Amino acid sequence: MPNQPRFAAPDADALPLYAVGEGALEAFRATLSGDQAAWLSATGFAAGLGELALLPAPGGGLAGAVAGLGDPLARARGRFHVAAAAARLPRGIYRLESDLNGPALDVEALGLLLSRYRFDRYRDQAPALAAFTAPLGVDSARLEALAEAEWLTRDLINTPASDMGPDALEEAVFALAARHGARAGAVRGDDLIARNFPLIHAVGRAGPQAPRLLDFTWGDTGPRLTLVGKGVCFDTGGLDIKPPNSMGLMKKDMGGAASVLGLAHVIMAQQLPLRLRVLIPAVENSIASNAFRPQDILTARNGLTVEVNNTDAEGRLVLADALALAAEEQSDLLVSMATLTGAARVAVGPGIAPFYTDDDALAGLIARGGATGADPVWRMPFHAPYEKMIEPGIADLDNAPSGGFAGSITAALFLRRFTGAARYAHFDIYGWQPSDAPACPKGGAGQGARALLGALPEALGL
Repeated sequence: MPNQPRFAAPDADALPLYAVGEGALEAFRATLSGDQAAWLSATGFAAGLGELALLPAPGGGLAGAVAGLGDPLARARGRFHVAAAAARLPRGIYRLESDLNGPALDVEALGLLLSRYRFDRYRDQAPALAAFTAPLGVDSARLEALAEAEWLTRDLINTPASDMGPDALEEAVFALAARHGARAGAVRGDDLIARNFPLIHAVGRAGPQAPRLLDFTWGDTGPRLTLVGKGVCFDTGGLDIKPPNSMGLMKKDMGGAASVLGLAHVIMAQQLPLRLRVLIPAVENSIASNAFRPQDILTARNGLTVEVNNTDAEGRLVLADALALAAEEQSDLLVSMATLTGAARVAVGPGIAPFYTDDDALAGLIARGGATGADPVWRMPFHAPYEKMIEPGIADLDNAPSGGFAGSITAALFLRRFTGAARYAHFDIYGWQPSDAPACPKGGAGQGARALLGALPEALGL
């Protein structure tokens, strides 16, 4: 991976970066020298969220900086608050000084690493000026693995389809597998038919690069975790072509695959005691004379027939074959991640990843993992009465029910038909940050991975 987010080595000369809330400002001011306290007052620093003040040293140098943390109500409206101020620091190495501890300290330290991200494949970007030592009390190796995972996810999503088609996504999968000693393989092109992955083949056969199923495994002992990520490298909508305003961001339609790969990296880097399998159907949904058509009826790997009522609902098709394969092997937990529906964005916006599971205990663990990991998620229901909406009558399943209601739920119900008896969770992510935010520049973004990671120890008994 080209990006390597790291904390700076411990440095006795690192400048302090104090993180101070509004309620603690006066007590903090009392710890400063008279000149520094007077300077802080003269600047008008009030410890508001995102405020930054530089502290002078005798002789005109820099003695450190103070970042405002605002009040609890303000902090609840965002995340990575220290990073918001730290992005404006002068060049140098800094150490975070604060009253934060536990998950709150972890989140702010992670934000400092994430704030150094730049997508510079096509254009030199202004480098991050400030570097940070690991705060006392954090697991620096774990936070570096989380940051590296997020950088990997962002890089994959940000790369356009001209350089991130199925071939390149396969290269990324194989490179990650090789780095961690995993065993990787691929089923490509017409071999998908021979190996019984008809839906993956149907969706991707019109693309300029062969469709494929990417598969890697890691770990020899412990519970089994299977991750399935949607790898639609570009989605024109197929013959039901998208309008330009909907097609513009479709390089991110492999965001589920990118998020799964980021999560897999953390699991392997941290040597979690489990057996991991990653499945990624990698295709491009293109328009050509051999593209699959509206009203086609396709037969999935598990024998269910699917009426295609919209070729733009292709993600659930490629995931169906991958999930059916996963269900053939006993897993302790099966998870899919996909940029699947616009309905999910209408429901919860771009900043929250809705997830589905029938397991109440697992749902609680994922929600807690999202809260502690600054990875917002929200549980949605597998609402059984809507099952009839995905049953067209002419085939077992309808890939795009008419009516426009409950689009994210019906897509999740569709996927569940291919999971057998597995303990299953599905994330309907967006994979994109619409505008710059602290430690989260506009562009590709991981969602759901830290929430799930936080759930794994208790969910799998690690």
